[in-house]
Amino acid sequence: MMGYQNKVLRINLTEKKWSTEPLNMDWAKKYIGGKGLGIKYLYEELAPGTDPFSPDNKLILMTAPFTGTTIPCSGKLAIISRSPATGTILDCSIGGHIANEIKYAGYDAVILEGSLETPGYLHIKDDAIEFLTADGLWGKGSHESETLLMEKYGKDAKVLSIGPAGENLSTMACINSEYYRQAGRGGIGAVMGSKKMKAIVVEGRVGVKVHNIKEALQRINEIMKEDTLTDDNLWAYTDGTPMLVEMSNNTGILPTHNFQDGTFVGYSKIDSESMKKAHAGKKACGGCALGCGNFTRTNRGVVEGPEYETLALCGSSCGIDELAAVVKFNDLCDDMGLDTISAGNTTAFAMELTEKGIKDFGLQFGEVESYLKVPELIAHNEGIGQELGLGTRELAKRYGGEDFAMQVKGLEFPGYEPRGSWGMGLAYATADRGACHMRAWPVAMEAYGDLDPFTVEGKAQLVMDMQNSNAVKFSLILCDFWATSEAYMAEVLNLVTGEDYTEEDMYMIGERVVNIARAFNIREGFTGAQDTLPNRIFNDALKSGATLGKKIPREDFDKMLAEYYQLRGWTPEGVIGKEKEASLGL
Repeated sequence: MMGYQNKVLRINLTEKKWSTEPLNMDWAKKYIGGKGLGIKYLYEELAPGTDPFSPDNKLILMTAPFTGTTIPCSGKLAIISRSPATGTILDCSIGGHIANEIKYAGYDAVILEGSLETPGYLHIKDDAIEFLTADGLWGKGSHESETLLMEKYGKDAKVLSIGPAGENLSTMACINSEYYRQAGRGGIGAVMGSKKMKAIVVEGRVGVKVHNIKEALQRINEIMKEDTLTDDNLWAYTDGTPMLVEMSNNTGILPTHNFQDGTFVGYSKIDSESMKKAHAGKKACGGCALGCGNFTRTNRGVVEGPEYETLALCGSSCGIDELAAVVKFNDLCDDMGLDTISAGNTTAFAMELTEKGIKDFGLQFGEVESYLKVPELIAHNEGIGQELGLGTRELAKRYGGEDFAMQVKGLEFPGYEPRGSWGMGLAYATADRGACHMRAWPVAMEAYGDLDPFTVEGKAQLVMDMQNSNAVKFSLILCDFWATSEAYMAEVLNLVTGEDYTEEDMYMIGERVVNIARAFNIREGFTGAQDTLPNRIFNDALKSGATLGKKIPREDFDKMLAEYYQLRGWTPEGVIGKEKEASLGL
């Protein structure tokens, strides 16, 4: 198939050796690339029960057929491993230009195995691989580290790096690129830190062969004008995700005071209009036609973002209505290499533990100065950071508060209150890596759309369809902001690869990817018992706004989950049925 380099770079960090091998094209045909192909490789190569922090765990950097071409919205890199935060399968994506550079170096994937004896970094320049010491880098923030590496290798080199959070094995550590882009959930940065890898520098000069690039670009231009670059969809450029702050507040789903409520009195101080007043520039990923990146400058610093998830989890959920403070918290997390969703969520949980007199962490809702100390304390494993760095699930096990520890499978909630979007609750509960809005986003059709958000009817089908669609989309590694269809995905994929995929093939590939991720988790001991939500969602009604008095009755959630399992072809316990295994060729 065209669009692939047909080469995998396999690096043994323990022995400081490397080799290349052909990409498994049989797997590529069935899983495409990105999320799906990365999970397939990990499933086949990782022994069951492997400790995420052991040298035996693998870190897989996976591209896709569109990577390195001029196909818009295809600039992300998928990074796959076993999560140290949850023990589940973990795939993350990171924007910018690093994915293109790996493809230009001649590789579809880079698989890191083993662990360095002392901290170091890799330099990949086409077919030349160097193992170098991290002296002068280890212990530094991600921003300074990237600056030093760019000074050494030049502005055309692209860098993946970790901050002190990854070095200290924080289970909310990110992998960073271009200062403000993160692969940011489930502790992916801690896996890199456990391998004593500070950074990976990539320089590439190899072309990418495409079946029919001229026709592909012409057709994709037409498609994007039809379903993305229209007046209705230009929000990604003009406002970006911060526009969701007002939308969520108006519909009663904006996390407030650790999900105690769905409306925030100070929302207008951290919404898109406030950010426009502090706007300082634009940025796009490689080959992107949307340009959603926005720089924000305040008296506390500058950052790319904050995106909605940060504004919600580090803003309203913590009771913070000062945009400059959220910007600073975001910037500290980026430099330290921390996931803002988990860091903000855990901070809010600690605030509620303090508020209820369960455990005093010296943190209070709306109090800025102590809040701003949290990212560095977590990253350096100091003071209260030693405990906050455990995340909400482990913190609740230690001190109590399990009912309002807002997590699924150990991964903290994103920024959407599920009592105001019941389909979103099912999506959180069944997502492969724990609570996640990237697997399915039914809130768009419920709280923000025309579907009744307070019923179970049709929600299992909706969530399943969205998960399948996103799974194939992220296997192609198309940006989430391109809300395109399986039919369009197949059409463009055929123009790039020269194959003959159909719309039905796309849906089946997505379903196959969801199922192999499920198979990985089942193999690691997960059952349907973990497909649930915190008791707060079932027992505590929301207090104000459009969702006043709303909760998800447990019997309704159970009904929704049972229907979801049935539609999936899984047993009532959430195990993949033999007939489904066979039909998907697992």
